Amino acid sequence: MNILLANDDGIDAKGIHELADALKGLGDLYISAPDSQRSASGHGITVSQPITVTETTFPGAVRAFRMSGTPADCVKLGVKLLQKEGIKIDMVFSGINHGGNLGTDTLYSGTVSAALEGTICGIPSVAVSVCSHEVKTFEYARELVRKTCEKVAGKLSPDTVLNINVPNLPPEEVKGVKYTRLGNREYKEFFAPIEEGEGYAKYRYTGDPVIYEGLPDTIDVIAMQDGYATITPLHRDLTDYELLKEIENWRIEK
Repeated sequence: MNILLANDDGIDAKGIHELADALKGLGDLYISAPDSQRSASGHGITVSQPITVTETTFPGAVRAFRMSGTPADCVKLGVKLLQKEGIKIDMVFSGINHGGNLGTDTLYSGTVSAALEGTICGIPSVAVSVCSHEVKTFEYARELVRKTCEKVAGKLSPDTVLNINVPNLPPEEVKGVKYTRLGNREYKEFFAPIEEGEGYAKYRYTGDPVIYEGLPDTIDVIAMQDGYATITPLHRDLTDYELLKEIENWRIEK
């Protein structure tokens, strides 16, 4: 099996090295990752300027590409470069991200977007995150990554991403795994001013996540609050099929 690894924290981030170590021995590993931090870049791709690609060394990998583009660029271009050499990628793994990608945060996530790009390329994909920017341990995430690869290889649809989130806890304190749907990920958000000058102002987006009460743990955000790791299958089809039927009766036409 040929496995492509990507992320949005950059090729030098600890998480992608932990990911490679977790998958060691399950296939040939290839890396295609940004040259620097690209968190919250969503599914952007680079069209206004060239993407610089530098081949580099990476422990445990057969080949590794350091790219100037977005996470989606890295997967799209990495797959194409390897295809030119006759290397067919069987699975894409994105992460291990430093920070959670739950609920509506998946719309902003470079980690999830890298995995979704894998599905656009026709490759079953997995996104993995630890729910803190100050990760205490990757141990549970590593174990879950390896078990996921062993269990789903050859079974996961190329249209689907498995989005895995793990609490920032020692393995013995994680309560288990919940199979969940996306929920709302809301923040007590604000834009903090950091600098003002003549004719301009600068702001930094920040905020603390809202803590929910009384909601079922079939929602990824709630299960995470309760100390569970979550696995949520994602599809890139955003169509509202119920409304699609209804708007036919609205007769919106010229």
